[in-house]
Amino acid sequence: MDQINQLLKKIRDCRECAAHLPLGPNPVVYASATARLLIIGQAPGTRVHATGIPWNDASGNRLRDWLQLDASTFYDTHRIAIMPMGFCYPGKGQSGDLPPRPECAPLWHARLLAQMPQIQLTLLIGDYAQKYYLAGTPFLQSAKTLTERVKHFNEAPSGFFPLPHPSPRNQLWLKKNPWFESTVIPALRTQIATVMG
Repeated sequence: MDQINQLLKKIRDCRECAAHLPLGPNPVVYASATARLLIIGQAPGTRVHATGIPWNDASGNRLRDWLQLDASTFYDTHRIAIMPMGFCYPGKGQSGDLPPRPECAPLWHARLLAQMPQIQLTLLIGDYAQKYYLAGTPFLQSAKTLTERVKHFNEAPSGFFPLPHPSPRNQLWLKKNPWFESTVIPALRTQIATVMG
């Protein structure tokens, strides 16, 4: 337990990308050695940056609904780890936030994963997480778009579950793909219930 806490302190003290962050560094990550579910999203938004609480926004509300988890369970770090592709708010782009900083995942993810041996299921939320963690797999080669990966979630490598981003900006995608709510969400909730015991 001491090792992961020491690593988390190093991550939270990280200033690797400080020159590129408009609001300055504030790494947001929740993890523990006993976590069984890992959520990998994109990067914090401005509200998460300000509060230091991951998924503390409308996207988080929708995600918790998808998972059928209340806030107290969702933020129970003994059971759930939250490790975005970029730990800090990357800034605003022309249409939404900028991509996660590219330095973050290669610098910290493998080291953090090594301290979480009990992870049984990893949710890959959005294109950045999916392309990073599924790189080189036949699944990524055959399911080239996010929509294809989510639709064929049951063909993903064992232990991974691809999801779209729950952002309100994705409302149009959800309307265009009604199969997501009718097919994917029930399967997701079944897996979550199994992992959470």
